[in-house]
Amino acid sequence: MTAKTVLPAVAMTAVSMVLTLAVVMMWLGTAVPWPVALVVGLGIDGGWLATLAYERRLAAQGDHNRTVTAVGWAFGLLASGVLVAHALAVEHSAAAWLAVAWLPVAAKALWLVHGLWERTALTPVALDAIRGIQQEARDEAAVARARLRAEAATEETRLTAVTEAGARVARVQARTAQTLSEAWSTLETARSGEETGRALNCVTARVTPSVTPRWELPVWGPTEPVAALPEAGPGLTDEALDALVQEIRHTETPALSYREMASRFRAAGHSASEVRLRAAWKRVA
Repeated sequence: MTAKTVLPAVAMTAVSMVLTLAVVMMWLGTAVPWPVALVVGLGIDGGWLATLAYERRLAAQGDHNRTVTAVGWAFGLLASGVLVAHALAVEHSAAAWLAVAWLPVAAKALWLVHGLWERTALTPVALDAIRGIQQEARDEAAVARARLRAEAATEETRLTAVTEAGARVARVQARTAQTLSEAWSTLETARSGEETGRALNCVTARVTPSVTPRWELPVWGPTEPVAALPEAGPGLTDEALDALVQEIRHTETPALSYREMASRFRAAGHSASEVRLRAAWKRVA
């Protein structure tokens, strides 16, 4: 894995050193003796290489020195400056020489990248552990997503079932209420009619001799027990019944109807069968 960064850095360093030495020899060789030009070129390359070697030694020890780093970058910039100056001085192919003037700085940058790689590199064991942790986290996330999706689907199914059950209950209650309403309306119609009321009272079981209770509609909802009725006394004679009917009928002006008279008759605590009461009404009216 280290070869991926160190080999490009080494190759770039070699090319930049050879190029710098060649430029110095060609440029300064015409003005000074070639040994002097050689010494200058080797000095630039040697300083660059010496600082690089020292930096690599410090990096191997886990240390870092800013002064050495600054000196190394200074030699790299000097080499690039020489190449740029040579490119500007030549009359032909100036653009080509400028195109390769960045090689010393590029080589320094590659060694910087390699140093960063080394400082952040991990052993295969650590990498395997990291991959295992990442895989475990992905597995847990996938399981959690699957669990959430399953719970959401279950909740949706439950809500759908509850909603459908509630709708069925509501429909049954609506039909039941409609049926009860129709039955209640029928009972109220039967109760309101005089002829049907008389017929129903005629078939009602007698609770006292010669007395038939008034037929009432059933009561919906809770009921409270009432006190037992007092024992009935002796029945009224026809004359007494006629007098009571006459008295109640003329309590208001105009005279009360039969239904109002019968209600007030029974509200006063009197008792008489519907047949006798209606017969007394006919005699009085």
